[in-house]
Amino acid sequence: MSDDSPTGTTPLHLQGRDAVIAACPDARWRHGAPPDYHLSREVMPGERTTRHEPGSLADIVEQLVQVFEMELSHKADPAQWVSMVTDRIKVSLNGGPPADAAELAERGSYNILIGENPYYSAAEESFESSHQVFHQAFPGGFFWEVLEVYSPPPVITFKWRHWGTFSGPYKGTEPTGERIELYGVTVARCAPDLRLVETEHFYDNTTFLGSLSGVTPRPGSAQA
Repeated sequence: MSDDSPTGTTPLHLQGRDAVIAACPDARWRHGAPPDYHLSREVMPGERTTRHEPGSLADIVEQLVQVFEMELSHKADPAQWVSMVTDRIKVSLNGGPPADAAELAERGSYNILIGENPYYSAAEESFESSHQVFHQAFPGGFFWEVLEVYSPPPVITFKWRHWGTFSGPYKGTEPTGERIELYGVTVARCAPDLRLVETEHFYDNTTFLGSLSGVTPRPGSAQA
């Protein structure tokens, strides 16, 4: 196991986003600077539904996946990703074809993890435009938490919740001000040091996107 921590116990990719950002001053940030997670620090603690014991498996998984998402979204060079085995990583949605590191870097996680849908077409979006679509719809943040962990490494299966307030337009649809909640399950295969090797994500993207488009019921929504 690689060891990049000051104490000699915890590898860098398990220390959280802030530690990874601080340890990578020469990273090729897509927007010229590291991402700002002040909304996660200020808003998320009061809206999350779970509290994990520090150092528990659920806490470790949540921090690892947060680093994984940060690197996919903000680090332009896959060679600088520390949360995964870059030359082996595969990411798939709902049993579909997997994407490798090069495709993730080119197309972006939003496009890979949504794909083609009646309410969103990944083929019509670039990396940059895909992020703009959802940042515009959720200007107050779109947060993520681990709810339950069902199996330990090397194959970690866990349930998660994604949520935010629909307070900005989505592809011409006016916002409702509702809290949109999305639930799913991920199967993550890990290396011995817990770097990610493969992630398979399962969730109902049609109901989620239909909620933003105003054309389907919102069974996972709650009034904000």
